[in-house]
Amino acid sequence: MAVRKFKPTTPGQRHKVIGVFKGTITATTPEKSLTVGKRASGGRNNEGHLTARYLGGGHKRKYRIIDFKRNRDGIPATVKTIEYDPNRSARIALLCYADGVKTYIIAPNGLEVGATLLSGPEAAPEVGNALPLSKIPVGTVIHCIELRPGQGAFMARSAGTFAQLVSREGNYAIIKLPSGETRKVLAECKATVGTVGNSEHSLESSGKAGRSRWLGRRPHNRGVVMNPVDHPMGGGEGRASGGHPRSRKGLYSKGLKTRAPKKLSNKYIIERRKKK
Repeated sequence: MAVRKFKPTTPGQRHKVIGVFKGTITATTPEKSLTVGKRASGGRNNEGHLTARYLGGGHKRKYRIIDFKRNRDGIPATVKTIEYDPNRSARIALLCYADGVKTYIIAPNGLEVGATLLSGPEAAPEVGNALPLSKIPVGTVIHCIELRPGQGAFMARSAGTFAQLVSREGNYAIIKLPSGETRKVLAECKATVGTVGNSEHSLESSGKAGRSRWLGRRPHNRGVVMNPVDHPMGGGEGRASGGHPRSRKGLYSKGLKTRAPKKLSNKYIIERRKKK
């Protein structure tokens, strides 16, 4: 997939860089049986109180039900379409199984319409096939990884991401995640071979503020321009720096460790993620 740059015919077009749908997206309407209505919260909770600020408006979306579990083992499936999904950065692929069942999966890079996919321990370690980590060759690039057997894909799901199966140790597989973290995952957990598609998503630029509004993101106020009553960084004469960056609640926002020191999953983490 490629990206399009626009000529600066208007201020909104000047910095606009968007993905190309032609040749990559093969259907414009989703499978009706796999879509459900999705209500926008506008940042309000079940009592109607505003709990998440700067959300609201935007285009209506329908949720596409994605098969993250890939538990239809041994049944071959044909890729019917590759579609846009407004709920995620990756593209999705519609699979039609030999027994007539249809499901959506996250479309890996290089997947084409007409390809046959398989899941389960007998599947070959080829792009788009889902199999347990115990059956995937060491060094393979993978995505959509389970954290617990049968839970469904949990890690490496957004556009262009991938993890690598580094080695195996007893009942565990050692995986290098997109964040740079290296951790143990039970070898019974499933993962899909390949990298997530739409890797050019990181190159896209909306070009104008209005596009954020279409996505349901409202204007965001900086703490440093508020009054002291509203934010720890507010107030001061003139343009004050605000001191150390911190949240509205007063927690430092750059490098404060919030992970519980005795968290049980610490024993599975071999190397923590790299600092950006």
